Amino acid sequence: MEGIVLALFLCLILALISKYLSVPAIPFYILAGILLGKAGLGLVTSDQISHFFSQMGLIFLLFFMGLGLKTERIMANRSAVFTSGITDLNVNMIIGFAAAYLLGFSISESLIVASAFYISSTAMAITSLIENRKLMFREAETVIWLMVFEDLILIIFLALISAGNQNLIIFLMKILAVLAVLYALAHYGKEFLISILDRDDELPILFTFAAVLTTASFSMYLGIPETMMVIALGVAFATTDPDAFEQHARPFKDVFLVVFFVFFGVTIDFSGGVNWYMITVICILAIISKLISGIITGLLMHGSALSGLEIWGNTIARGEFSIAIAVLYGSPLVGTTIAAMVIVTSIIGSFTAKYSTAIRRGILNLGRKKSPPHRVHLGR
Repeated sequence: MEGIVLALFLCLILALISKYLSVPAIPFYILAGILLGKAGLGLVTSDQISHFFSQMGLIFLLFFMGLGLKTERIMANRSAVFTSGITDLNVNMIIGFAAAYLLGFSISESLIVASAFYISSTAMAITSLIENRKLMFREAETVIWLMVFEDLILIIFLALISAGNQNLIIFLMKILAVLAVLYALAHYGKEFLISILDRDDELPILFTFAAVLTTASFSMYLGIPETMMVIALGVAFATTDPDAFEQHARPFKDVFLVVFFVFFGVTIDFSGGVNWYMITVICILAIISKLISGIITGLLMHGSALSGLEIWGNTIARGEFSIAIAVLYGSPLVGTTIAAMVIVTSIIGSFTAKYSTAIRRGILNLGRKKSPPHRVHLGR
């Protein structure tokens, strides 16, 4: 318990510093964990209490993700979602997998690295668009649809990798049965849910917390990954009053998620050695691959490579979902590699998101200067 208190106090200081520097707090939280844990001072160790709080952070993060997936909006904009999303998926998964495999990871480890390599940080992308006042840019909508598509791919990834050695048909039937129950409860109990959320006492907060934990516990009892089911719960609740659910779940998500990132850092152990060459290559390619996919997406969606630079600047940062993949499925070496990638890309991404418009303007002006002046030939 003392470790959690010490970690939260340090994170409070680091959060203030990150706000002052206008950079994401996530890499600071991971670095705090590394400093306090095995690889650093050894002041904090992971125990059952910290593991529980970390799991709560992951569960509420995925619940929030589900709340943001509004099926009617996805279907109404399916062309934009799938055109931008498939480009982003193909480029980054192929480069990520090929790089990891050629660097010596096994096929299964390469798949984990590639998945973390591919998925951008939704929180950082949306926050950067808001803070840099870019929501009115035409590229902003493309960035948002990219995040939605990546969330959908994450759900599919969790389903496939969680099936393991189970009978796939039985596994899918269990998932579909739980999904049907969740949808029915949300659909037919919509008025009841809204009546609870409209109260001004502690009941909405308690209900939200209990619903998320009950869903996670019931999923574990059925042998279904709780990560998938809390996403499904979020999607079901998104058909009622998602803003109210977000408001009541946010305190749990924000606090538990800090503990999640810190204790991910605590578990990182450098005693077995660190392959800095491997980490450096992955970090550089993580930036280049998003540049390639961003430019292709910009050309496809907006007919402009410069639009692709704007998309690139806001999608470089990897964060919460990459760490979630590392925690759920990564080996120590995979976890260390992904942690380094998240730290590097989130810091660089904060600057590219802020100055991407200036970069575009600079390239445009440079192109104009190099273009020869047009001569007007006057006829007699």
